[in-house]
Amino acid sequence: MLALAGAAPAAYAQDKEIAFINCGDELTAGYADYFAEWEAANPGFKVVPEIVGWGQCQDKVTTLAAAGTPVALAYVGSRTLKQFAQNDLIVPVPMTDEEKASYYNYVPDTVTFDGTQWGVPVAFSTKALFWNKDLFEEAGLDPEVPPKTWEEKIAFAKQITENTDAAGYGAVAKTFDNTMHQFLHWVYTNDGLIIDADNNIVANSPQVLAALTALRDIIPYSEEGPTAYEQNEVRAIWLDGGVAMIEASVGAALRAEEAGMNWGVAPLPLGPDAKGPGTLLITDALAVFKGTGVEEQAISLAKFITDGQRQWDAEMAQGLTPLRPLHSDELVAETPYWKPFLDGIEFGGPEPLFTDYIGLQNTMIEMVQSVVTGAAEPEAALEKAAAELELYK
Repeated sequence: MLALAGAAPAAYAQDKEIAFINCGDELTAGYADYFAEWEAANPGFKVVPEIVGWGQCQDKVTTLAAAGTPVALAYVGSRTLKQFAQNDLIVPVPMTDEEKASYYNYVPDTVTFDGTQWGVPVAFSTKALFWNKDLFEEAGLDPEVPPKTWEEKIAFAKQITENTDAAGYGAVAKTFDNTMHQFLHWVYTNDGLIIDADNNIVANSPQVLAALTALRDIIPYSEEGPTAYEQNEVRAIWLDGGVAMIEASVGAALRAEEAGMNWGVAPLPLGPDAKGPGTLLITDALAVFKGTGVEEQAISLAKFITDGQRQWDAEMAQGLTPLRPLHSDELVAETPYWKPFLDGIEFGGPEPLFTDYIGLQNTMIEMVQSVVTGAAEPEAALEKAAAELELYK
């Protein structure tokens, strides 16, 4: 009996669980193996993943944290980190200088405010310009020469619209988060900013005004009713030959190849103040939530599964822009269409971090829609938006 009693605690001991919410339809490629490796090196802890669809994932993570029952680790949009941190719901995940240097420039900035990192970057997206070579040729344009400036992009879109049955450009203006993201590509190809490093709203700058004005000027040569379309819907129109030019992630290249299109891809056209190729550098991150008792282990797990080759393999399996230039030269040599997605990083910029990211998003969408529909002139719309953004920073 004494022997059995002495054995009971060990027999019934349970590993401490690290609950992890993974957004999507399935567990990220490679994660099952990574979890097993980490658990082997950290006895006494077990990773318990939960798969939550993209549409509900962010809301579930936020609701659990606000209710005081957070998961230990969760996949979140990096834009949410400031709000989580200021509400004392997550813990810092500081990076060493060596860790920061391992990423492409500005990637650490997407998870940083007040000089502290609040998450581990886990997914990265950049954009490039795709064009339909057959529509270019039909319109009298050189099918091998894409527009390099905003001025050329607008002129090409006009020529295509006037000389083919297709629209020149696929504009994104639906009430959906990527309407803001698509506009930020214009901003970051003209050396603009929405909020600066000192937390000042600078959206009403000449650079951003020029971006909003250029967007207005290309709308007459875009698909009809752009407020009805988000980026994937515009991509579908492009794949079907209904528009000649779109700005999209590398996934559009894979779909164009599958569709047998005659297509090209190039860096995003530049505005008059651009210093070089740019794009919005949008990341998702792994956030470590406060109050679970396993914060230290969750940080260790987050850094383990996003380290070096593990992260690269997961990115390639998902068709994501790599966060680090680990094998980028080999990637471009093997698959040349990757080049513009990497070139745009140098002068790109992060998604603005606001305390109220929903307020930011809604303000930017309303601004874009008011100009696209002709309800407001760019300068007035921008001044209104800049004033509203002060409430959400």
